[in-house]
Amino acid sequence: MQTAHRSALEAKHATLDQRIDDERHRPMPDTMLIAELKKQKLRLKEEISAH
Repeated sequence: MQTAHRSALEAKHATLDQRIDDERHRPMPDTMLIAELKKQKLRLKEEISAH
């Protein structure tokens, strides 16, 4: 069960990473959105590390 949970967290982490990358490559990136996505990504990374 924990492996499935960890896999789900890692998938969410990868999705956030892609969203950050997509936003950075827009003509006028939303820096506030990027900052929020990075915070979410860091929280997920911390949760993954805890498992």
